[in-house]
Amino acid sequence: MNRFSDLRQRAAKAWPFELLPPSDWSAQRPTYADADPALIQAALSRAQRRPDGNWFVFAASSTIAAEAWGGSVAGVPIVAWRAADGALRVAPRACPHLGADLATAPVECGALVCPWHGLRLSGRRHGTWRPFPSHDDGVLCWVRLDTTATAGTETPTEAPLVPQRPPGPRLTAVARLEGVCEPRDVIANRLDPWHGAWFHPYSFTRLEVLSAPPATPDLPEEADRFVVAVTFRMGRLGVPVIAEFSTPGPRTVVMRIVDGEGRGSVVETHATPLGDGPDGRPRTAVVEATIAHSDRRNFGKAMLAAPAIRPLMTMAATRLWRDDLGYAERLYELRS
Repeated sequence: MNRFSDLRQRAAKAWPFELLPPSDWSAQRPTYADADPALIQAALSRAQRRPDGNWFVFAASSTIAAEAWGGSVAGVPIVAWRAADGALRVAPRACPHLGADLATAPVECGALVCPWHGLRLSGRRHGTWRPFPSHDDGVLCWVRLDTTATAGTETPTEAPLVPQRPPGPRLTAVARLEGVCEPRDVIANRLDPWHGAWFHPYSFTRLEVLSAPPATPDLPEEADRFVVAVTFRMGRLGVPVIAEFSTPGPRTVVMRIVDGEGRGSVVETHATPLGDGPDGRPRTAVVEATIAHSDRRNFGKAMLAAPAIRPLMTMAATRLWRDDLGYAERLYELRS
């Protein structure tokens, strides 16, 4: 008997997939009674009180390459580019001379060259124009804003608090989407794991919340987490795992696989305020990094296929967030 049990365990390790039987979406166990709004709101409130050092994620590291990148964070127009040594640079987007859009500036030898009058700007201050503190963690790019009306309310820190990531070989992909909502609406969506199998039946099945933090105003960060058993769906195949959700900062939720295939893999969801749109309503960017890891001996060889796998990972995350941004936008609409 032990011999057959051992063979089954070895087979499960060699082939982590399960063949999923046909299922009826409407026949799932309803989860509305478990998804207590007070519990979700308490978790959100605790997250919002955590410090962030004034750091904001704004793009994938791979996005900032040979050309200047322009965007906004917390209503502040920024431009990002690479110095001659590859280091990340972030600065105000308006040229200090006559206000030209530096996102249209060519990058030459690590400096922006203003297309209006040829002013060269690098990592040094020029009059009132000075680069912002920035950080590239190898997966995501961050900027620190200390003196704006909508940001800079925290005591600044030297570097952002980057969530712990798996060591060794890992496969990363980053998706970025924008929605009409505030960061709190994005975080509230992620702090409701009960909607997963109902709202995303193409990706999740057999979801059960094993534990959730109580609806109390204060809780130690190490105890402030949701633990979920879920099967990731790929057509008729499924991969069962146990994952935990935590909030290390006011605009970040980290999902970490704690048991099952890909143990140690993380999904970091960062919600970054962009500022108000032309309609006066707030815009928020969801920047989600999937960092996949496996203890399998041959996982390192999967890196050879990374250029083909990474777009598929990004597509999967984008599909989920197209739905979830609708959820977040609805929360904002109801609140406002």
